[in-house]
Order: sequence, then structure tokens, then C-alpha cells
Amino acid sequence: MTPLKLVMIGNGMAGVRTLEELLRIAPGHYDITVFGAEPHPNYNRILLSPVLAGEQTLDEIILNPLSWYARHGITLHLGKTVTQIDRIRRTVTAADGTRARYDRLLIATGSQPFVLPVPGADLAGVIAYRDIADTQTMIETARTHRHAVVIGGGLLGLEAANGLAIRGMSVTVVHLGEWLLNRQLDPTAGALLETSLRQRGLDFALGAQTAALLDDGAGRVRAVQLKDGRTLPADLVVMAAGIVPHTALAEQAGLLCQRGIVVNDTLQTVTDPRIYAVGECAAHRGVAYGLVAPLFEQAQVCATHLAEFGIGRYGGSQTHTKLKVTGIHLFSAGDFMGGQGTEAILLSDPVDGVYKKLVLKGDRLVGVCLYGDTGDGPWYFELLREGRPLGPLRDRLMFGEAACRPLATDAPAAWREAA
Repeated sequence: MTPLKLVMIGNGMAGVRTLEELLRIAPGHYDITVFGAEPHPNYNRILLSPVLAGEQTLDEIILNPLSWYARHGITLHLGKTVTQIDRIRRTVTAADGTRARYDRLLIATGSQPFVLPVPGADLAGVIAYRDIADTQTMIETARTHRHAVVIGGGLLGLEAANGLAIRGMSVTVVHLGEWLLNRQLDPTAGALLETSLRQRGLDFALGAQTAALLDDGAGRVRAVQLKDGRTLPADLVVMAAGIVPHTALAEQAGLLCQRGIVVNDTLQTVTDPRIYAVGECAAHRGVAYGLVAPLFEQAQVCATHLAEFGIGRYGGSQTHTKLKVTGIHLFSAGDFMGGQGTEAILLSDPVDGVYKKLVLKGDRLVGVCLYGDTGDGPWYFELLREGRPLGPLRDRLMFGEAACRPLATDAPAAWREAA
């Protein structure tokens, strides 16, 4: 039989993981063509921060070298941005005129940085932090300039700030929230993180909004003007204020997009069953995921349907955040802020830099926030995800899995009784 034609737009982690799964379960089922806008094979975007910090090289973060594509007979178009999807003729066309026909189309265009709509956002020296090119720009700028401002105190912003500081720049992080990582940490853990990072030389403007980026008279940024009137010197401004799903191409093709390309439980677009979407560009049940684990879960399900096995359903993901910011370990999951109807168990050890917060509702764990000591994070997440009644584990829960292990043989029965 002549293989069907599969075209994939995007060459990132979610899309290539889908291809890996597909090649494993249905080798030879498709003649595969991949369009990647960047001039690089698939790489681990998560490891851009160690590259910026000088801990790894670009070659070390490549996941699938060019030889992998060749070995599997994949036609790879690097540095080519697809500009049109023709759903009637079932073709895609790149900016340079390269065209490919498809029987099935997989859109894995990921996301794009949110650039603040403020005066001066188009000045030289103002960049986002999303890909290899951005990382290389920061490395080059750090060699010749001194002052950097990072807009956004989330994980990406802190990693950019840390990397630039390691390379010798004076760095200030401007963050709209009242504490750092306010989506992943509670105020206490956020304050601990701020103290630690200040000790490492970073500065912060919290609860602050950017009003404008000021010109040096030659078309390059020289300062960041805040709405409270403060002016921060800046030879480099890094926008790390969030991401938005990259859906422009899909919208142009008439696919339904609402917070991403709308897909069903088989990762097919609800508009056109020949077209699938995975990764940060996809919206499943109203949610667009930005973490790796859900994207890989999507990839596995999508591959089974591209293989025409007709099995597998993606029901959404319950996620946790496990971070390492400049050597500081953090973990959070569920409703870690707590609220009405919940109670919190706290452990705070400022001397050793350890903070633990477990949020309970009735006899179940519903939220976790760990700072400094995250070893039991995965175990807590398992309890949270499965919704187990805690039973006799409740009194020892704060001390982790090892402390609860003596109860392991009795726990299931106790959990059943409690349920």
C-alpha cells in the first residue's frame, strides 16, 4: 500500500514526540514531511536557561539530530514558515513557496511570547525569551552591555535574569504580581525565593507596571519607565510576561480557535477531522497546557489515532510544577493557596531554607507548596491526584513518604474504611 501523507507544521517537543510515538506503533504508515520555522532540529526548549547560564551548549540540548529525520525518511524543511493551509486542496505552503500535500495534518506551532503593548517595544535591545536565537542575543549582549531589565517574575523571567547575572549584567526583574512566581507559590514561599535571589545579586520591582521603554536617540533602548515614575537603566529588555497560543495560521484556515486551536479528546480539531493539533497551540476542554507532561500525554493519544488504531482518549491533565530556580528547588500542585473549607498544615525552617504547606479538605490532600525540600513532591502529587482518603496517614503526612511507610500495609484498608 502507498503510505498516506502526513505533514506536521512545527518542529518542537510536542509535535516530534507525537512522531516518535507514531513511528514506534505504526512504522511506514505515513510519508512524513515536517516544516520548522527555526533553522534547528528538535531541541529541548526547557534547557535554554542552562545554555544562557553557560552550563550547557546548544549541541547538548538537541533531542533529535538531523540523522534521526533521515533515518526515518522524514522530509525536513528547516527555516521555513508555513503561511497557508488550503483545506480544500489539502496542501500547506511556506513563505518561500515550498508546498506539500497532506492526507493528515498535524499542527504543532506552539506558542509565542506576549509582548507588552507599550511605547518603545519595537526598539533594538528589546527581545522575548523563547528560542535559540533569543538566547544567543542575550549571550552576545551580555558581552558588551551592563544593564538588563527582565519584565516578568515567572519561571522564565527568573531564569533569564539569573543567566544574565551570571554573565555579568546588573539585572532588575519587574513583576506585576506582589510576589515572585505568584502562580506557582504562595506569598510565604515567594518571599523566601525573593530573599534568596537578592542575596545572589538580583534586584526586583514588585507590584510594578511598565509604562514605556525609552529610546537612547539612536533607536536602542536605554531605560524602562515604570507607571509609578521610577526609571530603570536598561541596555537590554527581556519580555517574559507570558505566552499566547500560536493560532494565526489555524485561524486563517478557518479552524475554530478559542484560547488555542479547539481539539476533542482524540486531538482532532473540531472543525476538520483530517487536522490534528497538539502542544501549546491546542485548546482541550478550554485549557491550553504549557507544561511538558500534558503535551507528551497528548502526543501519545494523538499518535494512536493518526495510526488509525482508534484507541486512546485524552481527558485532560492534572498538573504539578516542579522547578529549580538557580539551584533552589520548588514544587506545587493543586489548590496550594487554600481557601474556604480547607485547612493548612505548615512547616517552616528559615535556617535551613525549608517551607512546606499541605492544604487539606476533609480527609483529602488538595494542595501542596514546597520550598527548599521537594523530595516528597511526587508522592504528595500522587495522593492529591488519586483523591485518596488520608486515614491514619494524616498525622504523619507533613514528614513525607518515609514517615508514612510503616503504615503502608494497613493504609489501603484504612483508606477504604474512610471512604
